[in-house]
Amino acid sequence: MDTGDTAWILASSALVLLMTPGLAFFYGGMVRAKSVLNMMMMSFAALAIVPVLWVLYGYSLAFSPGGSGVLGGFDRLGLSNIAVDTAYGTIPEYVFAGFQMMFAIITVALISGAVADRTKFAGWIVFTVVWVSVVYFPVAHWVFDFGDDGGWIATKLEAIDFAGGTAVHINAGAAGLALVLVLGKRVGWKRDPMRPHNLPFVLLGAGLLWFGWFGFNAGSAVGANGLAGLAFVNTAVATAAAIIGWIAVELVREGKGTSLGAASGAIAGLVAITPAAGAASPLGSIAIGAVAGVLCAFAVGLKYRLGYDDSLDVVGVHLVGGLVGTLLIGLLATEGAGLEQLGKQTLAAVVVLAYSFVLTYVIGLLIDRTIGFRLDEELEVTGIDQVEHLESAYDFAGGGGGSILKTGA
Repeated sequence: MDTGDTAWILASSALVLLMTPGLAFFYGGMVRAKSVLNMMMMSFAALAIVPVLWVLYGYSLAFSPGGSGVLGGFDRLGLSNIAVDTAYGTIPEYVFAGFQMMFAIITVALISGAVADRTKFAGWIVFTVVWVSVVYFPVAHWVFDFGDDGGWIATKLEAIDFAGGTAVHINAGAAGLALVLVLGKRVGWKRDPMRPHNLPFVLLGAGLLWFGWFGFNAGSAVGANGLAGLAFVNTAVATAAAIIGWIAVELVREGKGTSLGAASGAIAGLVAITPAAGAASPLGSIAIGAVAGVLCAFAVGLKYRLGYDDSLDVVGVHLVGGLVGTLLIGLLATEGAGLEQLGKQTLAAVVVLAYSFVLTYVIGLLIDRTIGFRLDEELEVTGIDQVEHLESAYDFAGGGGGSILKTGA
C-alpha cells in the first residue's frame, strides 16, 4: 500500500463529504424563506442515514466479491472480513469504503431539490432508506466495481464513467423527475413568485460544491498520480467554461448575466465533466463544459413547457448535464472515441435512467399511498419549516440582538 495514495483518498473523502453541506446551502438559498430549513434538513438526513446503511450492507452490495454483474456479494456485510491492512489497490480497503460512502450520501441528497417545498420529512426519511438500498447500491456496483465479479457496465459493457455521470447524476436526475410526477406541482406554481430567498447562500453552496468536487473527480483516480492531476485540471476548466456558456445564454436571451445563472452554470459543468474527467483532454473538457452550460441553461426552461414542477432544476442540470458528459465521451475521449464507444455510453445512460425512473416512481407512489409523501396544501402554504420542524430560519420579530446587548450576555 502507498501512503501518498492513502493520504490523497482520505483527503478526497473529506472533500466529497463537504459537498453535501454545500448542497444544503445551494438548495437552501434557492427556495423561499419559509422552506429553507426543511430543504437543508433533507441533505442532513442523507448525511445521517446513508453511512449507517453503507456499513450494514451497502458497501457489500456494491463492492463485495462473490457477486454478479448485477449485484455485489455478501462477504462485506457490516464491513466484515476487512482488516486494517486489507488492500484495495494501493490503499486500505477501509479508505476506499469511506470514499465511496460519500458518493452514496450526496446522490440521495441531490434528488431532494426536485421536490422542494412540498415533501413530508418522514416520507423523505423512508424514501432515503428504500431508494439508496434498491436503486443506488446496485447501480454503484454496475458502474464502479471493476473487480473479477464487477458490475456489468464497468466490466462487460466497458462504458466510461470516471466518477459518476451515470451512477450519481443521471441516477439522481431520473429519480427527481419520477418524484416530481408522483408528488405533483407546488401550490401556486407558475402563478406565485418562487424566487430564491438568499442568493449569497446559493453562491456559497456552489463554491463549496466546486471545492469538494476536486475530491469527487480527482479522488476517483484512487491514487495520487497523473490521472488525478488530469481530472483535477479538467474539473477546473470544464466548470469555468460552463459558467461562460450559461451566462452567454442569459446575455443573449435577457441581456443580463445573473448570479443564479453563474452558480447553476458551475454545477452544470461539474456534472458534465464528472464521467469524463479522466477520459478527456483539457481542451475536450472545455468543450464539454461549454456545451453543458448552454444546453442546461435551455433545459431548465423545459419544465414550464412540459408542465412538471422540478423545483430546483435537478432534471435540467443533473439529468441533462449527466447525459451531456456521458455521451460526449464517445466523441471526445482521448482513447477509443468513435461510434462504438458512443453506443456503449448511450446504452449505459439509457439503462440507468430507465432503472432509476421506474423504481423511483414505484417507491414514491407506495410511500405516498401509505404514510403520505406530499404535504397537505394548507400546510404547504403555511410554511414547511414551521409545519415539519417547528422552527423558522429567520426571527424577524424576536429582537434577540437588542436583548443580548442590554444584558451583556
